[in-house]
Amino acid sequence: MQDRAKVMLEALPFIQELHGKTIVIKLGGSVLGKEEMLDSLLQDVVLLNLFGMKIVVVHGGGPEINEEMRKLKIKPKFIEGLRVTDEKTMEILHEQLAGKINKQIVLGIYHHKGEAFGISGMDGNFIRARKLLYKTITNKGKEVEVDLGFVGEVEKIDPTIINDRIKKGYIPVIAPIGIDAEGHSLNINADTAAAELAVAMRAKKLILLTNVIGIMHDPNDEKTLVSVLTLDDAQKLIQEGVIKKGMIPKVEACLKAVQGGVERAHILKGTTSHVLLLEILTESGVGTMIERGK
Repeated sequence: MQDRAKVMLEALPFIQELHGKTIVIKLGGSVLGKEEMLDSLLQDVVLLNLFGMKIVVVHGGGPEINEEMRKLKIKPKFIEGLRVTDEKTMEILHEQLAGKINKQIVLGIYHHKGEAFGISGMDGNFIRARKLLYKTITNKGKEVEVDLGFVGEVEKIDPTIINDRIKKGYIPVIAPIGIDAEGHSLNINADTAAAELAVAMRAKKLILLTNVIGIMHDPNDEKTLVSVLTLDDAQKLIQEGVIKKGMIPKVEACLKAVQGGVERAHILKGTTSHVLLLEILTESGVGTMIERGK
């Protein structure tokens, strides 16, 4: 019994510090495909909300979208972790991301007696986007522009509609589809959308849930996990090639958030049971935390 009391008391200062503060949590597709793990995460979300934290959920949905594309005999294509999105893929995103997946999370929160509100970035012109002009470097060192199709970057976020729902006790659940000035929908990387939203809402924390425990010096050895990084440290690891492939957009999203005023950004393994509680309400944490540094 005493051990249980100690666990609860360890959480007390963190609950006090974060009471009334905004935390933006991005759920990755690897979590959404595992019902038991998603249920555990949504329990954490509801509990943190009851502790007085303003929780906002942004979600991806990669595996589900890939599976739907497979059924339609469409091969998914990615460039440096970003999904190439043609017209047919955009239709699937509307059906799966803004529809099925969004409602699955909303219903999961209600299952644990929370109050949720599902929305996409198109609704109420909430996420204004523009077509992403993506540039990359070829093997020969030449910079080239790559057309990713209906892929956007955030131009402006108006969080009014989200803040209104939070004041009324809801947990917003957001599908990262934006709308451009001409009224076209654009697919936005969920990590990037979550980072931009965290900045716009002056969040205390940004948390990215993915399929690895965090940033590791050796991606095959979890013992090489880096628990805390400064902005400079993270940028150095990208330059050295330690952070690579699909982890790059995640770390860049964290950097953008912290540079924009978010106090701390976290990368966690979403399939770890109750990972949000372990990271937010304990001294040691369980993933990688990125902060500004001196």
